[in-house]
Amino acid sequence: MYWNEKPYHSLDYEMKQQYGQKIYKLALDGGMTCPNRDGTLDQRGCIFCSGGGSGEFAESFSAHASIPQQIEAAKQTVSNKIKAGSGRYIAYFQSYTNTYAPVSYLKELFTQAILHPDVVILSIATRPDCLSPEVLLLLKELNQIKPVWVELGLQTIHESTAAYIRRGYSLPIFSDAYKRLKKAGITVIAHVILGLPGESREMIFETIHYLAHLGERGIDGIKLQLLHILKGTDLAKEYEKGLVPVYTLEEYTDLVIDCLALLPPEVIIHRISGDGPKKLLLAPLWSGNKRLVLNTLAKRLKEKGICQGDRYLQ
Repeated sequence: MYWNEKPYHSLDYEMKQQYGQKIYKLALDGGMTCPNRDGTLDQRGCIFCSGGGSGEFAESFSAHASIPQQIEAAKQTVSNKIKAGSGRYIAYFQSYTNTYAPVSYLKELFTQAILHPDVVILSIATRPDCLSPEVLLLLKELNQIKPVWVELGLQTIHESTAAYIRRGYSLPIFSDAYKRLKKAGITVIAHVILGLPGESREMIFETIHYLAHLGERGIDGIKLQLLHILKGTDLAKEYEKGLVPVYTLEEYTDLVIDCLALLPPEVIIHRISGDGPKKLLLAPLWSGNKRLVLNTLAKRLKEKGICQGDRYLQ
């Protein structure tokens, strides 16, 4: 089966099916922190997380701008890709933990975003241990206005790796959050990092298998993220000591293909590599060339004839 000439169910394909056009993501900053940084769980953050809390692509002045201002600025950033007057967007709260604030604050923030006339989806990146019943109720209410997605940073199902990266919660907490979000009618997307220190291919496949078998048809969506070594992180210190191996481009693309083959066709692939900010990227440097990564993956997919849910079709 092919989706828009890709042998996997891409987000781009799904959005064109639902909305009849390409939908662009606007990275917004809600001005929040994280329990892994404010001392609740830790003060260092996850071992791979940059000082910007993975939100380097949000507007640079966002900490001082309202949500409507951020949206308009972000629209300008992608305006060269869009025909005049045809833009429709996903409002994406990416930096840090975006449900880690009083519900009254979250309601004002998210309502401003979801009611913007050009926004068709609200996407919120957060932690599964930061989803109180009150937050879930808010998300359920917002989901009645427009679709709400919640993105959870799982990264791995293996507790030894989770402890190494300082994730700060156990797998049952993720599982419980997933069930409560689905009960509230929310779309759930999981982030998985490929290449975490100490993880074999088999361990990575176990994480993918777990997500493929959540609920009746697997997780709603998945982001496959290459492990980036970013300047200023504790992971960078480990890398500089020679303790963190990194994939070659060929190793990574073949690993992605094997992961895709384990997922049901219904699972939407939101990301297959990820973009590390070039000014912070230490390794692997090839990942800074997005076109090269995508072209190499496309070539390998055609060579192998992969189709999701059916391993390799010759």
